[in-house]
Parts: sequence; C-alpha cells; structure tokens
Amino acid sequence: MRSILAAAICATVPFAAHAQSYEAINQLNVIPLGGSSFEVIESRGQGPSGIWCAAASYAQDRLGLTNSTRMYIKTPRGPSISGTGRTGVVFTTDPNDLPSPPRKSYSISVDQQSIGLTIGHSIQYCQDYIIELNDL
Repeated sequence: MRSILAAAICATVPFAAHAQSYEAINQLNVIPLGGSSFEVIESRGQGPSGIWCAAASYAQDRLGLTNSTRMYIKTPRGPSISGTGRTGVVFTTDPNDLPSPPRKSYSISVDQQSIGLTIGHSIQYCQDYIIELNDL
C-alpha cells in the first residue's frame, strides 16, 4: 500500500512544479524559485532579448512589480537549476541576493552576473509579441 501511495505522490510532483510555472508573452517558461528569484528557461530560439522579455513579463504579471523596479541576473545563462537538460537564466529583483555588487547595464547580455535592467526597459523587448486589434 505504501508503494502505491509513494508512486502516486511521485507522479504528481512534476505536475505540481509545472503548474507553478508561468508562460511569458513570448512563450518562454518562467519558474519561480522562491523569494525574489525566478528562472527563465531558454527555448524556441529566443536569445537575450527574449529572455529579458520573459523575465519582465513575469515580474509584472505574477509579481506585480512596476516598470521602475530593477531585475538582476543572479545566475548567468547555463544549465537550468529547475530541471535537467535545459538551459536557463536566474533573475532576482533583490540586489541583496546577488553574489557580487549589482551593475547597471545598457546591453541585453544574459552571460554576465549581477547586471540589471529595469522592468520598463526589459518589457520593450516584448513589443514584437503584442498584437494590436488594428493589426488583425
């Protein structure tokens, strides 16, 4: 009986973790990691601008943050910490969570730790995904 119960619990854990993920406007998945940290999973051929777009989309829609809030790269692009076999970038909105002092950036790199952009700047990379009614 215990083995059946354990199997049922193990089978639902991946679904519970996936249910907490957020699909950004550009269809990248964002995984909350607790506190102010979250991971954007790289896919669909998206580069740095798509990753920053997904991070800003999540920060606005799920965290309710304003355009003036700054997001930072906590862990640069590399193996995902939320799942094996994937590539991701971990962001934080709390500069105290960074392993090194925060730095402002005017580029859209995802390979440098502790660089930050405002949500307002980053959300601009989502403009290609917003369809206006007049465009239809």
